[in-house]
Amino acid sequence: MTDVANNHGYGPVPDTAHGPQIPEEGYVLEEIGDGLFWLADGFYQMMFLVTDEGVVAVDAPPTLGRNIGRAIRKVTTAQVTHAVYTHAHADHVGAMVVYEGAELYAQAEAAKLLARDADPHRPPPTHIFEDRLTLEVGGESLQLEYHGPNHSPGNIFVYAPKQKTLMLVDVVFPGWVPFACLAVSQDIPAWIAAPGKALEFPFEQFVGGHLNRLGTRADVETHQEFIADLKAESERAIDAFDLMSVFASSDPANLWAIFRRYLDGVCADVSDALVPKWQDRLGGVDVFTDLNAFTMVESLRLDYGRLGPFGIRD
Repeated sequence: MTDVANNHGYGPVPDTAHGPQIPEEGYVLEEIGDGLFWLADGFYQMMFLVTDEGVVAVDAPPTLGRNIGRAIRKVTTAQVTHAVYTHAHADHVGAMVVYEGAELYAQAEAAKLLARDADPHRPPPTHIFEDRLTLEVGGESLQLEYHGPNHSPGNIFVYAPKQKTLMLVDVVFPGWVPFACLAVSQDIPAWIAAPGKALEFPFEQFVGGHLNRLGTRADVETHQEFIADLKAESERAIDAFDLMSVFASSDPANLWAIFRRYLDGVCADVSDALVPKWQDRLGGVDVFTDLNAFTMVESLRLDYGRLGPFGIRD
């Protein structure tokens, strides 16, 4: 553990959450291997593959922006000829416009969202695929696979077989708990299942799209362990919560206040159980566990039918 806490009451970040320091130029550039590079600014990350016929870029976070081109020029004079949308969300691909003249690839569901949003910084893809596409450029390859919605419709698995590297964005956050509300994901049961699908790939390095370090298979397994614990504690808290205690301390006419106090109480119970167990293993457990518990509780109620005191009345 580090010995420095921040000024907002949050605890220190465990050593397992730390990645390389971000230098003054604003980004870290590291070669994963065999021409595949990882680029990060501390909050966001992407990767690119240098080939004999050009560069293949995967995503373009706006916080990296023009630094993407600067980083690429450090390792090659080649231009970006192909670029891949992992999904449609602007925080990861809102600078795709920097790949001027490149062929752009997206899964069909992501392409629909890009067309709907009509963001000039996210140009429409020139190539759209459904389930699988192997992108071969200059003797190198990336496997693009869609296994249904998880974080968002069209969010794909990008696998570099030669480099044994998998990129899956907004699902696993190596060394950290997920971002708030389970990464604001749209299909929670599918999002929970996605790491299991990831582990079917024979990867050694993992690019999660956020924060400041690469991941490993062990990071994906640790994420699964945390999410299973979060789900189990949420189930327990739903079943154990005394709803009458809320009615006793609330205005009976303010039904939203009653439900809010119910949700707050359940999420606080989950946080009290998880934070002491995980604060030395994952960064941000005391920051986002209450919000992640909220989304898990709502998914348990709405997707899994775990309704607690709001279940079928006897």
